[in-house]
Formats: sequence, C-alpha cells, structure tokens
Amino acid sequence: MSYRKLQRTSSQRRALLRSLTTDLLIHGSITTTEARAKEVRKTTDKMISLGKKGDLHARRQAATFVRDEIADVKEDGDNVVVTNALQKLFSEIAPKYADRNGGYTRMYKTMPRRGDGAAMVILELVD
Repeated sequence: MSYRKLQRTSSQRRALLRSLTTDLLIHGSITTTEARAKEVRKTTDKMISLGKKGDLHARRQAATFVRDEIADVKEDGDNVVVTNALQKLFSEIAPKYADRNGGYTRMYKTMPRRGDGAAMVILELVD
C-alpha cells in the first residue's frame, strides 16, 4: 500500500486527515507526529494544487475534503466578514504559490512526545 494506515479504520483515518489538513490551511502550521505529518503533507499539496486551478470543478473537489470551519472574522465598518477554510485556500493560499510547482509544506523535527516517545514535527506552509 502506498499510504500509512495510522492504526485506524478508513473512516477514522479520513476524518483525521481532513481535520489536520483543514487546521494546517487555517493556521499555517501544526504540531503532530511524524507519520501523520507525512500523510497530511500529501493531502495539503493536493488541496493547494486544486486551489491553483481555481475553476468550479476544483473548488467542488476541495470542498468535499476541506472541513467547513471559520478561518477568519474581520470587521469592515458595520459589516462582519467571515471567511471559511475553503475561501482562504482559494483566495489567499493558492495565489501565493502560483509560481511554485509543489513542495508547499516544510517539516521541522522537534523533541519526542513525553508520554510515549513518538517523533514529533512541526508541519508548516512554506512562505
């Protein structure tokens, strides 16, 4: 198999990857185990590639994977502008990587987790 099972059933694994990918797109960096980070890197690169396409089909494909979470709330005079993760992907993140052909994430190794000694990393979007 070409992916890690992460000791979960397929539905649990998909939910984990969706949540971590959405959090990475919203916050720009996450701290997780090395095995999870390597899998999230694959899904995040796919979502950013869809964001770079920018057409309706790519937006719908990304919408099936990225969770509907609020990414940013801004006040514009009397109006409140709410941006979700999908809008942030297509309007802010994808244009930033328009001239880049892959490799949108970076991993930094950190100290092992205290409880079980699992290898931990910081996964972040490249600037």
